[in-house]
Amino acid sequence: MPNTENQKKNWFASWFDTPYYHILYKDRDYTEAQHFMDNLTQYLNLPENAKILDLACGKGRHSIYLNSLGYDVTGADLSENSIKEASQFANETLHFKVHDMRETCEEKYDAIFNLFTSFGYFEDDADNLTTLKAIHNSLDETGFACIDFMNVDYVIENLVPEEVKSVDGIDFHIKRYVKDNHIYKEIDFEANGEKHHYTEKVQALRLEDFEQMMKEAGIYLLDIFGNYKLQKFYKNQSERLIMIFK
Repeated sequence: MPNTENQKKNWFASWFDTPYYHILYKDRDYTEAQHFMDNLTQYLNLPENAKILDLACGKGRHSIYLNSLGYDVTGADLSENSIKEASQFANETLHFKVHDMRETCEEKYDAIFNLFTSFGYFEDDADNLTTLKAIHNSLDETGFACIDFMNVDYVIENLVPEEVKSVDGIDFHIKRYVKDNHIYKEIDFEANGEKHHYTEKVQALRLEDFEQMMKEAGIYLLDIFGNYKLQKFYKNQSERLIMIFK
């Protein structure tokens, strides 16, 4: 696989677009994800037919579920392959589009969800603030946004340095480590007679980092939760860092 400068720059643009990404993560717990979306939409008390933007929607599984709850949902993602696949599920109240989360949307939404650690991937730290501002500017006046991020302190404390995951006959060799305030995941595997290597890299953003950025973006942080049941956030014990803002 050619390791062009462009691929190095935006690793997520290439890795998320491969079929192997979806094979590796196909056993994710979607029941838990659905409970989370039930809890979140109830907590926000969204009006019927509310317009929701699912930002970094991947293949649209969560968009489809939110749409089944009666909302008008737009799933947006940078990956053309993912959007192409998601688009087969589109209907009058479920739309999909290729969109860079750093850009403000033309439409305004009642709610914007950025779920399951789909933030902090950019090479340039300034892009995090740009993204927050874009989310802020894409909300209507009474709208709410939710960023569901990992709780960095918990993740680092419980990091599994090395493991092998076997899915669909492929052995994924995974290494995890922390370097330069980023959490890295190196993934090596052989498929179709070829060796593949990908690196996932997420910025180790903590609550105080988000608070600082939100202050700069003129965002009002309303609530913080530590798990998908929307229970209190504890710095060292909570698995997630879920932030609700407007």
